[in-house]
Amino acid sequence: MKGFELRHLRYFVAVAEELHFGRAAERLGIAQPPLSQQVQALERTLGVTLLERSRRHVALTPAGDAFLASARRLLHDARVAAETARRTARGETGAITVAFAASVMFLALPRIIRRFRDQFPSVHLELRELATGPQLAALRTGDLDVGFLRHPPADPALVTETVMTEPLLIAVSRRDPLAARRRLALAELAQRDFVLFPADLAPGLHAQVTALCANAGFIPHVRQVSRELYTTVSLVEAGMGVTIIPASVRKMGWRGVKYFPIRDVAATSHIDAAWRADNTNPVVRAFLDLVRTAAKTTRGESLAALAP
Repeated sequence: MKGFELRHLRYFVAVAEELHFGRAAERLGIAQPPLSQQVQALERTLGVTLLERSRRHVALTPAGDAFLASARRLLHDARVAAETARRTARGETGAITVAFAASVMFLALPRIIRRFRDQFPSVHLELRELATGPQLAALRTGDLDVGFLRHPPADPALVTETVMTEPLLIAVSRRDPLAARRRLALAELAQRDFVLFPADLAPGLHAQVTALCANAGFIPHVRQVSRELYTTVSLVEAGMGVTIIPASVRKMGWRGVKYFPIRDVAATSHIDAAWRADNTNPVVRAFLDLVRTAAKTTRGESLAALAP
């Protein structure tokens, strides 16, 4: 069907609905003679007469009446296809897989998720709770679009951007004599047992905690390794040792644990959004734009203000 284009369908539908070439031309914003010529070209392409014409009358032929329904459907489908393409390019449809370390859910992430679901209801959002190590592996393989992790190591395949920060705290059992203190220096933990997470689970944060202890003049004696934050705090509460954790963990509500600030400018944990440098998913761009906006609006707020 050489010469058969969507504009021919639009012209024909306008004339068929108006049953008047003048009114149809005005509706389309074109002159009447070109409109008449394009409809005739469509009839020649189809090999049928779609309209009966006279000086006073325009009417659909049986073939024209049958073609009108199909023409409307094709134009509708074309509009839907075009809008779908535009929405996909804007990141308004599609899918995204986002992972987060458990403690990040105590910060601004719930707010970000709510806003994203409100603004992009047609996007399928899959959420996974993963520690930093597994997130890095999933990002590298492409199994994950965006990760929220603490202190990720440099990786040429990944782009990272800091979106949240919070202080690190010392946590001790309230049954520990140290809990009676008003202040507690990190150096005073030199002879204490520690409950810590393994380096493979959160390599950046583990290295930061180790460095803070080194700055205070000691290497932490790790009595117990814990792979879950709530287990770590539970073990501290049970008197198995002390630990250093992100401040947001206080929201977990352990009454048997007391927290002390660390007087070291390096005792700040940052959470980065990370994604593959070659990820071209438009939904990722839309999601990251929202994350950046949320990061700007929450900058300077207290941890309590960032709660869900």
